[in-house]
Amino acid sequence: MLNKLKKIDWGIIAILICLMFISTILVRSATHDNALYHNYDVKTLIYYGIGFCIAIMATVFDYRILLKGWHVLYGIGVTLLILVYFFGSEINGAKGWFQLPGFLFQPAEIMKIIIIIGIAYIMGRRQGDKLTFTKDLMPVAVFAFLPFMLVMIQPDLGNAIIYLVIVLGMLWIGNVKYTHVLVGLATVIAAVVLFVSLFNTFNSQIYDYLDLHKKKHWYQRINTFINPEQASQDDKHQSVNARIAIGSGGLSGDGYMQGDMLKGKFIPYPYSDSIFVVVGEEFGFQGSAVLLLLYFLLIYRMIIIAFKCYDQKASFIVIGIATMFVFQIFQNIGMMIGLMPITGITLPFVSYGGTSLLLNMISIGIVFSIKAHQEKYELAD
Repeated sequence: MLNKLKKIDWGIIAILICLMFISTILVRSATHDNALYHNYDVKTLIYYGIGFCIAIMATVFDYRILLKGWHVLYGIGVTLLILVYFFGSEINGAKGWFQLPGFLFQPAEIMKIIIIIGIAYIMGRRQGDKLTFTKDLMPVAVFAFLPFMLVMIQPDLGNAIIYLVIVLGMLWIGNVKYTHVLVGLATVIAAVVLFVSLFNTFNSQIYDYLDLHKKKHWYQRINTFINPEQASQDDKHQSVNARIAIGSGGLSGDGYMQGDMLKGKFIPYPYSDSIFVVVGEEFGFQGSAVLLLLYFLLIYRMIIIAFKCYDQKASFIVIGIATMFVFQIFQNIGMMIGLMPITGITLPFVSYGGTSLLLNMISIGIVFSIKAHQEKYELAD
């Protein structure tokens, strides 16, 4: 056990400690003047404490047990997604949370790891050979389609998109044929063009349908991104105010707890989805650059671990987790600066949220386990 604990990547631990400090002060700044969110900063520290314990304990756990039981994990994950639709709590228009004593549990979050493990097992059977359409790509597509649809009907567009990105990222690193890549890209481009065309053609009908089913916020987010010049001020207030706040921070920011847009409550969910606005307004370009540098170092350390793995399935898992983090970072920051549509995706390790933070720490624990259990392959060589 001690031998495996010595193999923990202490560079990643140091990065996570820095992110814990950043998250705590940002959450405090975003919630200090709102009694509804009292002690969210303290809860963040508690979640981090639990997360560090999980990540460190996971180091001694053999990750290959997860690979052997991937079908069991998949069954559990799908069952939870079905149950949450019927018995879950609705938050911000999505019925995707179980209300537990003092805690909200979101099954869609844990399903990300299950998808990564399942795809790693399916692709790992090829032992580095080119992935075939019928034996590899189709099973992966079928495997990911069911949880994707279950999350879409909640509806949770953010996590559904993450599932797709995880699949695409892992297929790319899994030695997919270039012909399949070209076909896939052509299909995606055609689907996007068709979607935009149909959305604009039937704009009013889509609005009426979503409004009738109390999902008008979907229309507002999509229409604001596709047709920003047509969107009303109410529809695009979050994206516009976010860009104003980040831009007003300039080089060094307005100062801790001194953001005018935040104090004026012009930014919704500044402790969660919009927490990057707190960084931009109060710490400016310098603070944003430091945060992005920490993310770069985290992903870099994970890629190094993936390259050093003797087990190809383990490499796929690490790359899948890294892909998940990269897209969430890009999507969250991108939607705050107008590059991506507004979704409910949080900023990894920084946004407030127990389920998402613990899921991220579990992911890091799996990476630690992979790094610690490669010595058997070294001895075999």
